[in-house]
Amino acid sequence: MIVIVDYDTGNTRSLSKAFEKIGMATLISEKPEDILKADGLVLPGVGAYPKAMAALKERGLIVPILEAVAKGTPLLGICLGMQLLFDYSMEYGETAGLGLIPGKVVPFPRDSRLRIPHMGWNSLEPTADSLVNGRAGDFVYYVHSYYVACSAEYVLSFSDYGVKVPGVVKNGNVYGTQFHPEKSGEVGLALLNGFKKVVEA
Repeated sequence: MIVIVDYDTGNTRSLSKAFEKIGMATLISEKPEDILKADGLVLPGVGAYPKAMAALKERGLIVPILEAVAKGTPLLGICLGMQLLFDYSMEYGETAGLGLIPGKVVPFPRDSRLRIPHMGWNSLEPTADSLVNGRAGDFVYYVHSYYVACSAEYVLSFSDYGVKVPGVVKNGNVYGTQFHPEKSGEVGLALLNGFKKVVEA
């Protein structure tokens, strides 16, 4: 069973429906005991980084998430949920994250001619083999104003948007997608299916 962590800042229902399409049962829950018993975890997220971290803390979800990951439970962070996996974010000041992947969340360069937020379809360029990285030229759907700056060793795929935006990241059993797989059609479902295979393994 995959547990989608419910902390009131994510599009949990559409994610649950996407997993249903690939034949994976999910449970939307904010209960620590469900998180600790899960075969796999999904951390969604839409909105501001400080608010999301505060919500996780208020609901007592940080410790069970970290404990689940420490015992080997696969975790997939999506959009803001991916950003929360890193050390800290510069959104509205500096806010500490979960520290599961080394790196920081930073704003796009303001001197760029590109539209901010980065919203819409962009192609992926894989940098490593994985069940959860996509294929060269796959298009996925992004909506974000901040991106992750981290070592290339954690990046499975990136998209070019003036800077190299990590699209898929991985550190051990922790994965993240900056884009929304549940809004990325068959490509997104294929990526979720890759995570499903990781969980089943």
